[in-house]
Amino acid sequence: MPPAQPNPIMSLVPIVAIFLIFYFLIIRPQQKQAREHAKMLEGLQKGDRVVTNGGLYGVIAGFRGEAVELKVADNVKVLVARSAISRLANEPSSAPAPVAA
Repeated sequence: MPPAQPNPIMSLVPIVAIFLIFYFLIIRPQQKQAREHAKMLEGLQKGDRVVTNGGLYGVIAGFRGEAVELKVADNVKVLVARSAISRLANEPSSAPAPVAA
């Protein structure tokens, strides 16, 4: 009598399990973070202190379509893409605070 062949469906179980682990540990949190970032960008208002992806701190002085006018110093305004805004400056960041020397 020949040995019993394993069920081919059972060989897919580890692959499906690995996919589910990746989904819940990597993909789903990234989607949640992207939704929160989009919500933050939609809620921006004039006067909000923000940080751009490049590390530029500024106060929103106005909006021009998909661009945001940031006041970075007295009489200095820069136009940046709305999508280039990383976070609100008054929110706590995940980066550690610098230590004063």
